[in-house]
Amino acid sequence: MNVEELIQRARTITEEWLWKTTTELTTPDHLSVWLSTAKDLIPIVAMLRVQRMGYLAAITGLDLGTEADEMEALYHFCTGPVTVTLRVKLPRQDPSLPSLSQIIPSAEPLERELQEMYGIRINGLRNPARLYLSDDWPQGVYPMRKDFQPGEEPVGMEVN
Repeated sequence: MNVEELIQRARTITEEWLWKTTTELTTPDHLSVWLSTAKDLIPIVAMLRVQRMGYLAAITGLDLGTEADEMEALYHFCTGPVTVTLRVKLPRQDPSLPSLSQIIPSAEPLERELQEMYGIRINGLRNPARLYLSDDWPQGVYPMRKDFQPGEEPVGMEVN
């Protein structure tokens, strides 16, 4: 399939979904799909997998800031030269998503990173242990959030 056919196939799968999605062709080879709720994530990922619409290349977190009071999780699926990005907006206070690890086992480290760096709780992780931050890193301090103050030592941390 060429790029146009792959984009059309992805658009058809996501737009004809039972739940509401919004799509936008952001570049000729990139389709962004906004899910209306986090509950739609597992079914739409399962459909992309069944339709062989690529592999999960990355999960990206976005902190839209305290003014917006929202976070966003982006799931990037690649097939050939085409990228389909599933986008899920979440409340900044107590954000949570279901784990994809039952469908895509390799998603777990990416989900653990999202949880550790952005504070987005991932429900259903087999191993929720930290990947990068030390065990004595304070709870509730997420280094990729916009309100994190770099250069300031978090309470309880020692700098060697």
